[in-house]
Amino acid sequence: MSAGLPEYVSPCGPGRWRVQIRVVPGARKDAVDGIHDGRLKVRLTAPAVDNKANKALVAFAATLFHVKKSGVSIASGEKSREKTLLIAAETSPSWPA
Repeated sequence: MSAGLPEYVSPCGPGRWRVQIRVVPGARKDAVDGIHDGRLKVRLTAPAVDNKANKALVAFAATLFHVKKSGVSIASGEKSREKTLLIAAETSPSWPA
């Protein structure tokens, strides 16, 4: 873990961070729900069918981290609840606890 970053975030180059996420699809509302096994737990209303949850996660993460949607990509775990996002931004986002 880097200084000042939560356990689920690691830098991976200038202006780029890896974010470990645990997704819970089909929730009542889109929300951050704490930390689960070292990953940021995110609840999404979108179901886990037809890539809907992945698209919703990218949109939610862009809003959450105050970056453009084009600055969020899924690096791994597209078919899993445990995903790794790549966040690209000029400055370090505000990371939820």
